[in-house]
Amino acid sequence: MGFFPVTRPRRLRRNASLREQVAEVRLHVSDFMYPVFVVHGYDIKREINGMPNQYHWSLDRLPELIEEIKKSGVLSIMLFGLPAIKDKYASENYADNGIVQQAICEIKSLYPGLLIATDVCLCAYTTDGHCGIVHNEEISNDQTLDILQKTAVSHAKAGADIVAPSGMMDGMIQAMRYALDQNDYSEVAIMSYAVKYASGFYGPFRSACDSTPKGDRKSYQMDYRNKSEALKEAQMDEDEGADFLMVKPALSYLDIIQDVRRNTHLPVAAYHVSGEYAMIKAAAEKGWLDEKAVLLESLTAIKRAGAKLILTYSALDVAAWIQADNSGHYQ
Repeated sequence: MGFFPVTRPRRLRRNASLREQVAEVRLHVSDFMYPVFVVHGYDIKREINGMPNQYHWSLDRLPELIEEIKKSGVLSIMLFGLPAIKDKYASENYADNGIVQQAICEIKSLYPGLLIATDVCLCAYTTDGHCGIVHNEEISNDQTLDILQKTAVSHAKAGADIVAPSGMMDGMIQAMRYALDQNDYSEVAIMSYAVKYASGFYGPFRSACDSTPKGDRKSYQMDYRNKSEALKEAQMDEDEGADFLMVKPALSYLDIIQDVRRNTHLPVAAYHVSGEYAMIKAAAEKGWLDEKAVLLESLTAIKRAGAKLILTYSALDVAAWIQADNSGHYQ
């Protein structure tokens, strides 16, 4: 060989210590928010179909879950509720004794320092499974805003730290911010599902919340062929008073996460959704891939794209791996 490379990038990859020293992105326990599903009833810890190791929890079984979350070091959860009765106007969504409202009170009594975000949407509470009020076979955007206002205030009254509207209704952030401020909950933050695509990756979640819609949600969730629209939606929600901007799903939309991150000063969240989780679990159960390796790679990619906060069903598992490393991150 007549010459040798002057620059050798491999020098910085030759052992684990060097790789760790120059790593640009690391996962931390504080990166994660853990989704939790609560239901009416007693002594219920029921595995969710299509989501291995994820459960429906009745209020009396929450102490064991909250203890696990406390030990994990995960700082926040996202609460989803399944109502006792569904109706056209999603009434339990904003009822003082709704399942989410009761769960907030119970969790705050068990672990006051845990940050509680609540999903503010209608789909699990309506008979038709839509994220908005259906009127004359159309989603009534402005009628839905009234329900979102009532629900946000109800969750804040129960003790929620963050309310998170996920229905992609026009004006939802402005409406909720106004209602919260008018009711002396100006300290409650809003995490907007600002960029939520009509995706095929939501199947297991819809089973978990019994929220499969009659028809589809393409008239209000975004078309996955569109990119510039994402920036418009995110900017609108920032202008209306959102405190976080979320992109959902995550892995198929890393370019969107990156674009939103570059165009806002707000923290960006990304939802590693049920279908993304289920695919990894299913392949791992078949022995086709290494679950830990693929999860760490996937979540790191989401963070590398620009997400400050990652909602993931794998939060507790990954937190345990990070803790085992004894350094606050995973090599």
